[in-house]
Amino acid sequence: MAKAVAITNQCPMEIGLNILGGKWKLKILWQISKGAVRFNELQRRLGKITTKTLTQQLRELEDQKIIQRTVYPDNPPKVEYALTELGESIYPVLKSLCDWGTNYQTAVPPTSN
Repeated sequence: MAKAVAITNQCPMEIGLNILGGKWKLKILWQISKGAVRFNELQRRLGKITTKTLTQQLRELEDQKIIQRTVYPDNPPKVEYALTELGESIYPVLKSLCDWGTNYQTAVPPTSN
């Protein structure tokens, strides 16, 4: 088993990529950055993500202090996910990545098969 590397000894780029890496995290964060959202609504917005995967990704982001999970004592219980203050600091990165993707779409014509 590999030794865990202390976060202070890692390259800052590597830290960012580890937090944001994977198929779903950027999409999840982009949706949550628009405002607090409930689990089922988030799952609908994301499309073909399984309940297990979404739960796992949300837990990781919560453990990393990027999102917060708030449980309201309604019946049935209501749970919302929102960005933490630290998580909100990533919004400019997400926006820049979205803008770059939009520019790329217009700059590179689609190829036909």
